Amino acid sequence: MERILLSSPHMSGNEQTYINEAFETNWIAPLGPNVVRFEKDIANYVGVKSAAVTDSGTAAIHLALSVLGVGKGDTVFCSTFTFVASANPVLYLGSDIVFIDSEPETWNMSPVALYRGLKEAEKKGERPKAIIVVNLYGQSAKMDELLEVANRFNVPIIEDAAESLGSEYKGKKSGSFGKLGIYSFNGNKIITTSGGGALVSEDEDLIEKAVFLATQARDNAPHYQHSVIGYNYRMSNVVAGIGRAQLEVLDERVSQRRAIYDRYHQELSSIDGINFMPELENTMSNRWLTTLTFDPAIVRFSPYDLMDLMSKKNIESRVLWKPLHLQPLFVNKKFYEHNQEENSVSEDLFSTGLCLPSGSNMTEIQQEYIIHSLKKLLSKRLLVNQL
Repeated sequence: MERILLSSPHMSGNEQTYINEAFETNWIAPLGPNVVRFEKDIANYVGVKSAAVTDSGTAAIHLALSVLGVGKGDTVFCSTFTFVASANPVLYLGSDIVFIDSEPETWNMSPVALYRGLKEAEKKGERPKAIIVVNLYGQSAKMDELLEVANRFNVPIIEDAAESLGSEYKGKKSGSFGKLGIYSFNGNKIITTSGGGALVSEDEDLIEKAVFLATQARDNAPHYQHSVIGYNYRMSNVVAGIGRAQLEVLDERVSQRRAIYDRYHQELSSIDGINFMPELENTMSNRWLTTLTFDPAIVRFSPYDLMDLMSKKNIESRVLWKPLHLQPLFVNKKFYEHNQEENSVSEDLFSTGLCLPSGSNMTEIQQEYIIHSLKKLLSKRLLVNQL
């Protein structure tokens, strides 16, 4: 069997229509009708007043921090269990960063650890300018609890929903809870524009300011005049055409990814030592990636062992995110654990977890092959008598 990828692009078939429109009307410039329509469609889908599309999700985070006034000497709190793009923009701005542990029910930011960190920062007169909460692998964080804590200390939340577009928390779309929300349309996401991102908010003034910064911060003048630092972060009209077609099938893609998760769960959940990423009550994960953990007391291999063995069978898998507080880039940065009396939740997840292929264009035959291969490997690696 040819290689099965973790999460490859899945086109709807209608992308070329909007791309052709851009070429036929000569809207090849960075802006145009596709950009305007894509932004309106995203805002409507998410249920917010305003959206701006960017050339990456990372750019959207950078803009979010910028419009909230984060700068040199400020501090930002951030989920530790995430991809580095969630945190890198903090460094772009010359700000300090503090990492917050996960909690076990969602694998996302712990409200308990966040409260402890904010309380300590308040005592020191070092209240952060913003909090970046990440919704990992499609599962929303405990937004009500996190917002309650953040509001108590009057710190705005940026909701990094790069992996959770289409997910819901208590009936509302993921990404719509923070002061600002961001999405990614990278090639491996649930919908893709090849590269790209979006910034959304109920605050239209913030989005207007972000658009200004994203277009080189050009002042309103008859000549090129610039009073503040700007960026070249806007999405092109051609790429936005791909996004329009992808957004049309987003709900279908969510259903397909959830069906893939259901098949994995049905076939593998009864095996001792395997636990799947939970879905918090009153939420709906888009199941962007199906992820699971292995109990080391039962299963005799590390996720790296399994990743290598699966690769030999032409199956791409991936270990879970290495917590950012363990990355060389962020050495000696402050980190608040979920439970000070126990091991870090994020570190435990990293050492025991694996992502399985979850692309919506994966066939049932391919998934059956993955399940069969995994069962066969596990049968050789379970401890005798499950001791």
